Amino acid sequence: MSSSTSINRRRLVRGAAAAVLGAMGPWQVHHAWAQARGKKPLRIGLTTDDTGQYGASGQDEQRGILMAVHEANERGGVLGRPIETVHADTGGDPAKATAVARHMLEQQDCAFLVGAVHSGAASAISTVAQRHGCIYFNTNSSSPTEAGKDCHRTKFVWDGNGTNFSTSIVRGAMTGFGREWALITSDYAWGRSTAQGIRAIVEGNGGTIVQEMVVPQNTRDFSAQLQRIQQIKPGVIATAVGGDDVKALREQVRGAKMDRIFGWINNQQDWPDVYGAGPEVLFGIFGTTWYWGLRLAGVAEFNARYAKANPGYRIRKPGNVFYNGYMATRELLRAIERVGSTHNIRLIKELEALRIPAAQRMQHHDAWMNPATHQLQQTIYMAAYNTQPREPDDSFRILGQQRPDEVQDRDSLRTCQLESYAATPTFEP
Repeated sequence: MSSSTSINRRRLVRGAAAAVLGAMGPWQVHHAWAQARGKKPLRIGLTTDDTGQYGASGQDEQRGILMAVHEANERGGVLGRPIETVHADTGGDPAKATAVARHMLEQQDCAFLVGAVHSGAASAISTVAQRHGCIYFNTNSSSPTEAGKDCHRTKFVWDGNGTNFSTSIVRGAMTGFGREWALITSDYAWGRSTAQGIRAIVEGNGGTIVQEMVVPQNTRDFSAQLQRIQQIKPGVIATAVGGDDVKALREQVRGAKMDRIFGWINNQQDWPDVYGAGPEVLFGIFGTTWYWGLRLAGVAEFNARYAKANPGYRIRKPGNVFYNGYMATRELLRAIERVGSTHNIRLIKELEALRIPAAQRMQHHDAWMNPATHQLQQTIYMAAYNTQPREPDDSFRILGQQRPDEVQDRDSLRTCQLESYAATPTFEP
């Protein structure tokens, strides 16, 4: 399909889409520049989960995306074009996310889509994006399926996934806490695929899963699961539960005084979910991609820019979710500049060859895009609650870090089947 054919098709479907989506919204457009200034603005659609289970993280990553856009506009935009954004809340709901993505592409002339935390929403957005040939950046959804069976040629995944985090922490936990494990698993794509990865690593290292307890999304009462844990007495409990659900679980674990009896592993801990929490909530070992307290070049300056861009925001320090949104958007805009074009196939090939020096990422090791799965391979950090903070927001104690090659998700290489370039509609917004 040619570039002009793809664009014309998008315009033709507007009328039908308007009838379905006219009641949706609110649709927020951020005009960073006056259009009269010159070239047509480059519009980016923000598909973040601002309500629902991952609402706190969705709002946080949106701030990261917008800071990257603001900084680019201060430098003159991209290819001399001002950048503007349009935003709508997906609510972490796949059906709503599908409608949001279609509206942005068919009604609002978005050139790129960026954002997601809920893996079901991210998968739905990416399906629409692939159909249109639109490059989509999944910034914060960490289900292994996103770069596995649900991969697409136009989708790039920027967070570490459940397998990356599990690989980094499970082996150490087996040595410290024992080889009999229980799992508490959220019943959707991220939870199931993450638990599957944990099971494989535990069993592959001589451990046993004595029981897996699957809970629905939006579970707030974990009393039955905690009672069962007290009965079977595993050495370690690994949780694949996120968002507001894991907040409730942690409070109940602490209330039952089970936080010190068993070893607790949380696959990943997002900063907005635990910000301001003390040891009564933030216990066990968990993974992350970044921390504001890393003593690396550029971190202090990044923290200062964050504070300037977010006055009065309840989260006073940037975390992994904001960081992922910012870094992904920055790299998209840099890639456009390097290619000298917004042509999707040229940009896809550029992104597939992406390598980012550690200093630019403010991590310990260089990052690189896996061209076979479109997931960014990056440093993974192991962390726990910091009992000796330097200041009130110094909540994480970084226990160690592992190189990207040490924590690769090799199952994704087997399950991901990217569409060919020829089968991907061309598009140059």
